[in-house]
Amino acid sequence: MKFLKIFWALFLVGIACVTLFFYMLNAEYFGSLPNFEELENPESSLATEIISTDGVIIGKYYTQNRSNVDYSHLPQNLRQALLATEDVRFEEHAGIDFRALLRTLFSGGTKGGASTITQQLAKNLFPRERLNKFQLVIRKFKEWIIATRLEHSYTKQEIFAMYLNTVEFSDNAFGIKSAAQTYFGKPVDSLKVEESAVLVGMLKAPYQYNPRLHPQASFNRRNVVLAQMHKYDFLTKTQFDTLSKKPIALNFQPQTHESGLAPYFREYLRLWLKDYLEKNKKPDGTSYNLYRDGLRIYVTLDSRLQRYAEEAQEQHLSELQKIFFEHWKDKDPWKDFKKEWEAIYTHCERYKDMHEGGLNRSEIDKVMTTPVKMKIFAYGGDKDTLMTPADSLRYYHMILQNGFMAIDPANGYIRAWAGGMDYRYFQFDHVNINTKRQVGSTFKPFVYATAIRDKGYSPCFKVPNQPVTFEAGDPRFGLLQDWTPKNSDNKYGGMLTLKEALANSINTVTAYLMHEMTPDAVIQLARNMGISSEIPAQPSIALGSADISLFEMVGAYATFANNGVYTQPIFVTRIEDRNGNVVGEFTAQQKEVFNENTNYTMVELLRGVVQHGTGVRLRYKYKLPGDIIGKTGTTSNYADGWFIGATPHLVAGSWTGCDDRYIRFRAMQYGQGATMALPVWAYFFQRVLNDSTHFAADFNAKDVFPIPEDLNPSLFDCNKYNQNTGTKKVGNDYD
Repeated sequence: MKFLKIFWALFLVGIACVTLFFYMLNAEYFGSLPNFEELENPESSLATEIISTDGVIIGKYYTQNRSNVDYSHLPQNLRQALLATEDVRFEEHAGIDFRALLRTLFSGGTKGGASTITQQLAKNLFPRERLNKFQLVIRKFKEWIIATRLEHSYTKQEIFAMYLNTVEFSDNAFGIKSAAQTYFGKPVDSLKVEESAVLVGMLKAPYQYNPRLHPQASFNRRNVVLAQMHKYDFLTKTQFDTLSKKPIALNFQPQTHESGLAPYFREYLRLWLKDYLEKNKKPDGTSYNLYRDGLRIYVTLDSRLQRYAEEAQEQHLSELQKIFFEHWKDKDPWKDFKKEWEAIYTHCERYKDMHEGGLNRSEIDKVMTTPVKMKIFAYGGDKDTLMTPADSLRYYHMILQNGFMAIDPANGYIRAWAGGMDYRYFQFDHVNINTKRQVGSTFKPFVYATAIRDKGYSPCFKVPNQPVTFEAGDPRFGLLQDWTPKNSDNKYGGMLTLKEALANSINTVTAYLMHEMTPDAVIQLARNMGISSEIPAQPSIALGSADISLFEMVGAYATFANNGVYTQPIFVTRIEDRNGNVVGEFTAQQKEVFNENTNYTMVELLRGVVQHGTGVRLRYKYKLPGDIIGKTGTTSNYADGWFIGATPHLVAGSWTGCDDRYIRFRAMQYGQGATMALPVWAYFFQRVLNDSTHFAADFNAKDVFPIPEDLNPSLFDCNKYNQNTGTKKVGNDYD
């Protein structure tokens, strides 16, 4: 009897102590616990996602590569794998599984852990700091309380999804969504059973069971998960036997800032967002953190068109680069540019590091001319080679670059932005609005458009193919000496229609038109078409002497494909915070530059370039069908090659050249825009028109540029055109 009294006394005292202990925990005598607001809004670092117009995440900005996924997007096999492995009674307990706890206690820990998914979520949301053993015990019991509070604050489905969103994997993947993309290159809802098992298996020890680093350990751990799924009847014996024999089919796609689609665009966007978010704060007045706040940036790029652009770049440039190297074989492109080479040599990082380290010039030269093993850029994959650092400098400065941009002329949406050949090696973006190159003959349409608008010329209007001299002292041009532009082939004579002249890029005719007007009139038209770069008020701009960005030129040409209405190019449509609240929305501004009749006259002229002019290889070589307009451009000494063209629903521009303008082809055969730049445009549109998916209907080769109802067709029939009466205005224009 006395024993029973002692037993019950000790039992009641124990109950009282436990009750008091939990009361003191709950009353925060042993440190604070998260309050209701913190439980409802737990802190977590979420990556900002860049979402294309077709719903594809094309990139992220993050300190931790984490993106949330809803429970509805978790496949059943993933849910079953996690339940079978971590917490099969998840739906039955209220945060603490006392049955599993007792089982673990009585087995001495041999029956596995008793920590529930909810408890693990509590640990993930409110991580443990460095603790001693006593503090660790206290922390463990705190997590029990947090777990029960979580169960009261969230549904089971929300807890399940939150847990998978907060777990950490290897290779900078945080959360199940990032892990699925990193290790299998697919969205979560596309995971197969065996893939889900690999990822769930990693949760026990992310590094130890990393399938990339430790494939055998990962294989074994995956099969443990599959065995658990079979044990709890989520898999049949046959399914288990089949799946457990499968090798891990890894599709490792590390999520880095330099990899993936559109790296040049993503960097341009990052800088733009940084500026935008500094000016546009949160409702509470604090600043958004681009890398932690889980913003969603909806951009205008189409992932399919972006992929086609990058593929087209590589297809052509890999071919052209071989020709370029052969073109300069056994020759020194720096022979006449010693000063420029010295600047490249002494400003490279390796040279500067050695110089700052105290080495003299002769010591540096010895290092720079000693072959070493290195990995270099090459088409088809990086190449391991033996090369001197000096030769590697020469090699990289002889890599041809390309910029390519595509835009929807109706709404200004930039659909593709490919700024260079490989962002890991070449960070200079050739689409960026601040990257300007001499535009050559791609500027001529602005001269023609000004003449047609102001003089009412028809495409059939004839001009003598004779040199035109801009005389010094003429106040319209402000020249100090006479200037007489020549044709590239030095051939003259006869009369040429405007259509013939633009199609074949005849300089004398463009000079004639400029002489009939003023540079200021042409510059004003270019301004109305979105070109903000500095353009000198000199007659030489008629032949493309100005430096203008590809971004501006493509935007300007989109005016011709949009019935004379300029639409400002845009690349972001909407920004949302992590909760879906709109931070900003964006639409393009529009401006009518000239009326439909004047515009269609330009369409007819630019169509001639493709039908029988410098762009004709689009037809005979690349077999592109449909209504296409465009213009090639080639600059002095073949430093720059251009082609800007349009179909009724898509405008695109391509530029090719070396970063250093003096590194170039030395012959028209290779250095002209039709050879350097046009093929990228052609390969891109081949892919677009051959796309079999539903979106290809937006780029139907049967579509044509609309003819204005009140336009006189005889203006374009040069057999019927009367030079004496054909200069009547084709319509009114509005600036």
